[in-house]
Amino acid sequence: MRRIFGDFAYGPGPRTGCWWDETCAIAPRPELSDALRVDVAIIGAGFTGLTAARELARAGLSVAVLEMDRIGWGASGRNGGFCCLGGGKASDADLDARYGSQARRAFRMAERAAVEHVEQVVNELGLDVDRHSTGETELAHSPGAMAELRAHAGRVAENYGVAPTVIEPGDLATAGMGGGPFHGAVTIPIGFALNPRKYLRGLAAAAEAAGARIFENTAVQRLQLVNGTWHLSGSTAPVSADKVIVATNGYSSEDLPGWLRARFMPAQSTVLVTRPMLRAELEAQGWTSDQMSYDSRNLLHYFRLMPDRRFLFGMRGAVLTGPKAEARARGANRRHFERMFPAWAGVETTHTWSGFVSLARNKVPFVGEMPHHQGLWTAMCYHGNGVAMGSYCGKLVADMLRTGDTEACPVIMRQPLATFPFGALRRLLMPPLYAGLRLADLGT
Repeated sequence: MRRIFGDFAYGPGPRTGCWWDETCAIAPRPELSDALRVDVAIIGAGFTGLTAARELARAGLSVAVLEMDRIGWGASGRNGGFCCLGGGKASDADLDARYGSQARRAFRMAERAAVEHVEQVVNELGLDVDRHSTGETELAHSPGAMAELRAHAGRVAENYGVAPTVIEPGDLATAGMGGGPFHGAVTIPIGFALNPRKYLRGLAAAAEAAGARIFENTAVQRLQLVNGTWHLSGSTAPVSADKVIVATNGYSSEDLPGWLRARFMPAQSTVLVTRPMLRAELEAQGWTSDQMSYDSRNLLHYFRLMPDRRFLFGMRGAVLTGPKAEARARGANRRHFERMFPAWAGVETTHTWSGFVSLARNKVPFVGEMPHHQGLWTAMCYHGNGVAMGSYCGKLVADMLRTGDTEACPVIMRQPLATFPFGALRRLLMPPLYAGLRLADLGT
């Protein structure tokens, strides 16, 4: 397999220190030991792969999920646990210009449907996922950003069919969001926070209960179509399947298959979790809300107070990988945390880790059959919002593969991924891009 970053980025180093791993056990699944023939092979046991496996198995197809490490090894097991609106980074104006307002509204309603899908699954399976937060809150990092948030609030009803709550600067303390460098906020009452590992555990068990088989430590390194059958081979026994779903998102390779080359951009996100805080410590900072929140910067910070009173804080912006770069990213995340919440400068970080989100050049997810690759499907590029959108796209790709009907998937999400400039060297785009975004954040 060819990937655009070095081996460290795909090994255990960035994942070391992940808080979620300590919150619940996920029973190990076996390594594939014997050759297998199935209707559908799914590469990757994250939100997308496990959701697709459950949907297909419930429809009566034989399904095998092949995971190179363990369930949730990639972004699904190391994200911030925000089940919220999102999945793309394109603005309303951009979507209207490219696709029209009707297609844009359909995409926005798919964002809402993604959150509702996860809620339905959690309720249907009776999962205890440490749910909290009533919707999500975006906090303005400057007065100019607050003016933009007020304008955005006026578009929420059209896009999502709900009324947002505008929190003016003087009301932040009353809302339990005081003490930080914020200039107001907007809350959209869609979404909730959860423990992604507990959600993954429930998804895996539900997929198996439906009849799917999950194999860990089973890396797929080659894909070949022979006489209408896909043959998958790698570190263990071979698998043959009528159809394949590649559900590896930011951890995809450049040549599995070659069509993916330069069509996605992994971007690092770094997270920390503190020790549980005392009520007095929370009040000293003025942050007592359990709302999942993020700020309005281009290189955003995201954070939330969890039910056990630990505080989770994450940020984007790291551009290099390797042990030294990882240490720098973790250190930068801590510095940003202390700068935004100075009263907690003495509160220890007990856990910190990082992982890849996946970006598309056209700034929206893709769900569909890969062009010129009959029977080879994918769903990917959720732009850091994979809990909801990754799960929902797993359902969409399963339904499309099974029925051949693509109309339930918004047309915006059916547009094939475009290639980034510079191919395998496209990671060189990130430093100047991030530098420009940082300057833009300072200027607003």
